Amino acid sequence: MASVDVVTTENEEAGSLDLAAAVFEAKVRPYLYHAEVRRQLALRSQGTHSTKNRAAVSGGGAKPYRQKGTGRARQGTTRAAQWAGGGVVFGPVPRTHGHNLPKKVRRAALSSALTERLQGGAITVVDQLEVGEFKTKRMAQILSSLGLAGETVLIVLAEPDAHVEASARNLTGVGLIRAEGLNVYDVLRHSRLLMSKAAVESLNQRFSGSGKGTTA
Repeated sequence: MASVDVVTTENEEAGSLDLAAAVFEAKVRPYLYHAEVRRQLALRSQGTHSTKNRAAVSGGGAKPYRQKGTGRARQGTTRAAQWAGGGVVFGPVPRTHGHNLPKKVRRAALSSALTERLQGGAITVVDQLEVGEFKTKRMAQILSSLGLAGETVLIVLAEPDAHVEASARNLTGVGLIRAEGLNVYDVLRHSRLLMSKAAVESLNQRFSGSGKGTTA
């Protein structure tokens, strides 16, 4: 079982923490990232695009001219697609772009991304990540003391913390997420991960199977 050093916010040693093999010692399979990121981004699409077909546009109730004798092609309505102002044929309609991906694949993609970050030394674990006040400057000092200044950092917490969340909000390149919502897209778009000890323990439990019904 792998382990990781735990430090304080002042970058002082605070022991070590065992890591679940299912989370941080998985086989690195980058080809799974594309499928999972594509699924996540598809779910974010609003899908509100819409057009009107010939039944939805106004007008066109009467036949524009008689069937025969005019020398022109027969027409039944001015709302047909070939007329200006007519309906659109097979146009986009409001719908969801989301699609399913097997739960095992999603979990494998996340554990693969976390394993890759750990192998690259891109995961920092702190015993407690507390600010105690709404202070962006204090959060910037913590990141600097941990050697994360100037990096794109994803902060992972176990529980909501209004002080930490507000203090990190305005820092460029810094994202924040709770362990229950950790996902492949956010892991990959940040070069470093700053995780609280409680967040790592939450992930260990999440992948252990004891949390029935949880998803990756």
